[in-house]
Amino acid sequence: MEEQKNKYSVIVPTYNERLNIALIVYLIFKHLRDVDFEVIVVDDGSPDGTQEVVKQLQKLYGEDRILLRPRLKKLGLGTAYIHGLKHASGNFVVIMDADLSHHPKYLPSFIKKQLETGASIVTGTRYVKGGGVHGWNLMRKLTSRGANVLAQTLLWPGVSDLTGSFRLYRKSVLEDVISSCVSKGYVFQMEMIVRASRKGYRIEEVPITFVDRVFGSSKLGGSEIVEYLKGLAYLLVTT
Repeated sequence: MEEQKNKYSVIVPTYNERLNIALIVYLIFKHLRDVDFEVIVVDDGSPDGTQEVVKQLQKLYGEDRILLRPRLKKLGLGTAYIHGLKHASGNFVVIMDADLSHHPKYLPSFIKKQLETGASIVTGTRYVKGGGVHGWNLMRKLTSRGANVLAQTLLWPGVSDLTGSFRLYRKSVLEDVISSCVSKGYVFQMEMIVRASRKGYRIEEVPITFVDRVFGSSKLGGSEIVEYLKGLAYLLVTT
């Protein structure tokens, strides 16, 4: 079976996720029992001791399973994935947040969907039957939903959740797509999926429930919305 040959590199960018990282790693190990995988933690110089926790986890799980690949300071999500990719030994790469908004219990269904369809990308979606959002207020739901509808209408990438950041990529596809992306921050996820769609890669979706972050503060504010609209305009012109 193909699954036996596949290896999955799970890239988790962190900044001040000391309270979450041990739990997320535990859950990844719990849900990926029969799969060959590694977890690559790209920490952007967290002052809260995130890296110390990861070092403890390395002692527990082994340095071959938990790779700590820190950077000196906060340098953005896109570059965190590129940094993680350099150290990934798997032929598939999972990108997910460290704040428990992406539950590792969905990973087996991502892998299953990929094996069934041969897709280059499997992305978690909040906007199909079985998916949803937990812990968001109405304003945030409307903003996110509106952002997606707007992007759908203008960019028609054939994916229902463009701003989600819980995805499984064939490594070669991720390398190809990421090299053509220019956006930073919130828009980056959308650009990745739009460019992949334009390049003709097969994208499949799995419903997920996104849970608002458990510990720490959320990152979506007015400036992100402005960034998003600017990014949308840019993609409209360039793709």
